[in-house]
Amino acid sequence: MIRRRYFSALFALAFFLLASGQVRAGQNVWSGLVVATNVAKPQPPPAEMHHFEGTLKRTFGYNQFALIGQSRKALETGEENWLASSKHFSLHVDARGATRDGYRLNLQLFQDRQVLLETDTTLKKSSPLVIKGPQIGAGQLLLLLVVQ
Repeated sequence: MIRRRYFSALFALAFFLLASGQVRAGQNVWSGLVVATNVAKPQPPPAEMHHFEGTLKRTFGYNQFALIGQSRKALETGEENWLASSKHFSLHVDARGATRDGYRLNLQLFQDRQVLLETDTTLKKSSPLVIKGPQIGAGQLLLLLVVQ
């Protein structure tokens, strides 16, 4: 009888934590450094971007999106750190904890060793986070983060 109550209480606590959004074990965040350009014959975007390619085209006016760096991180506590990097750019992500519908993040964009951007933001589970970065030649650097 005591064992049954113990397991019932443990189950109720686990359910409460999961329902409150404080535990999100097993979720992955994909981070990408993308160069958006206009070309005569665009290549298809990476698989991670197929769901929102149309929105990117309408929003930024480019027809091709080339992935130059990426990272995928499994979140266990919501306070992990990771890096998506390319030859000259890197995006350092510092997760600062889970919220009811996503994660609080501190983002730092570097070009080589120089900080170009630092910001605090929230990545929502329901939609990708897209940040317009600097111009790169005839294109634009985009920072993308998606909860998968």
